[in-house]
Amino acid sequence: MHAEPPVSTAIDASDLPATHGAYGAKANDKEEAYGRKKRRSLPELIGMGFELVPWNGVDPRPIVDMHGRIVAVLAGQPRDPTYAADAAAAFAAMQAEAADACFPSSMSKHRRGLFPAINAGLYYGKGTRTACRLDNGKKYNAIADRLLDNPAFKRLASFADASFALWAPLIYQLYQQHDHSLRKRFPHLRRNFVGSVFSCAAFNFGPNVWTFKHRDDQNLGFGWCAVQAVGPFDPTKGGHLVLWDLKLVVEFPPGATILLPSATVAHSNLPVQAGDKRASFTQYTPGGLIRFVDNGFRTEKDLAAQDPEEYERMRELKGSRWERGIGLFSTIDSLLEPL
Repeated sequence: MHAEPPVSTAIDASDLPATHGAYGAKANDKEEAYGRKKRRSLPELIGMGFELVPWNGVDPRPIVDMHGRIVAVLAGQPRDPTYAADAAAAFAAMQAEAADACFPSSMSKHRRGLFPAINAGLYYGKGTRTACRLDNGKKYNAIADRLLDNPAFKRLASFADASFALWAPLIYQLYQQHDHSLRKRFPHLRRNFVGSVFSCAAFNFGPNVWTFKHRDDQNLGFGWCAVQAVGPFDPTKGGHLVLWDLKLVVEFPPGATILLPSATVAHSNLPVQAGDKRASFTQYTPGGLIRFVDNGFRTEKDLAAQDPEEYERMRELKGSRWERGIGLFSTIDSLLEPL
């Protein structure tokens, strides 16, 4: 494959705000925790010192920190014209579902933005004692199931998975190992996609999806998520991805894929221009699910009660997990090393 020259940044990835134990991330301030709702413009961000990164949405381009670690990737998309057609079909499917669903206004107001969204997949977090599938209610579960079964989304998901494996192979292997363990332990729980290692997906319905500044702080601290933009819009006029910690504003064309550690890197989008339409599809894995597997498929409380020695070992590992996680990030040189 051919990649464009990397985008260099002054950030040190080890300074990103992970929680102790690295299964999640911290919000830097109270405003960020609830979503920064201010609508920014491209000239405003440039005036704040952000660098504009023009991008055709096809040719991959890594983003590196001050030590050369790849902290995000503009992964692009295949040049096969049928892929662009599938991206357009994915957008059309989301629009059709939204029209039929008549989402209530309450679903369009949340900390990430002002648009309806449905999350689907295997989850473990607050209020659960074991791994389970997210439950959106009968009506919205049916919508999610239809989109998950749509061949266009299967293709987008597969490309995102392959890009993740290419650019962050060590983190991908960690996801793969945990996913294998979960599949073996819970064979009855349906996975979103056969061709994707991510446990969860979010369908962010248009017609103008732009997000507030936020961190997906429940995702694995050093883990990556895949974001794919769909819809008929001009990426030079709107829809840019804003990476706040990296001080970058990236053009994000329809059909393109971007990979980033969404828990620890604050991000947002610019709205598309009037008349354009944009939706997005993301895949991610909650840090709680990784912790659940690491704890032997137990809550921390159960682990402490059932195996105090293992509980203490896991507690001691928390102090070094972030450093070890950052050590899984690739560099350009490591990707070029022969197998």
